[in-house]
Amino acid sequence: MPKFEEKTIATKKIFQGHIINVQVDDVVLPNGKVGKRELVKHPGAVAIIAITSDDKIVLVEQFRKPLERTIIEIPAGKMEAGELPLHTAKRELEEETGYGAEHWEHVQTFSTSPGFADEIIHIYVAQNLYEVSNRAVMDEDEFVELIEVSLQDAQQLMTNEQIYDAKTVFAIQWCLLHKLTKK
Repeated sequence: MPKFEEKTIATKKIFQGHIINVQVDDVVLPNGKVGKRELVKHPGAVAIIAITSDDKIVLVEQFRKPLERTIIEIPAGKMEAGELPLHTAKRELEEETGYGAEHWEHVQTFSTSPGFADEIIHIYVAQNLYEVSNRAVMDEDEFVELIEVSLQDAQQLMTNEQIYDAKTVFAIQWCLLHKLTKK
């Protein structure tokens, strides 16, 4: 039994959508009292640190409605039911950037917002990029602009808060650490 486990005694489904589901759980707390937990259920996602042959990081700029602004991110996307994370990563890289990659490596898997959501994200690094001739098409409601930047420029984008999301900040920090350990 996990330390501080909260046992679910009832679940009320609030919303079922295309990307997320929302529910409220009644739970027995470690002290024996009953509490409520509002939960967002998500199928999981992948994100790709795509590195060009001239050591540029491939990013996409897109509008994010929850933030009401445009931000710059590493390519990423939601996993489909039963889809393996690496397959999702390859599909999303092609859809969002038009690139494929010869070399793939899993970097990290982590929870994005454990206080209220079960979403996990799998981060991959993709190298030896090549342009895909018959590129997979993006979702019809997805609009992105491709950007390729140096690691130094990516750090400046973080400072300017144009790179603003956790997965991309993690990716830039990983690149800095990886570059330092190669010396």
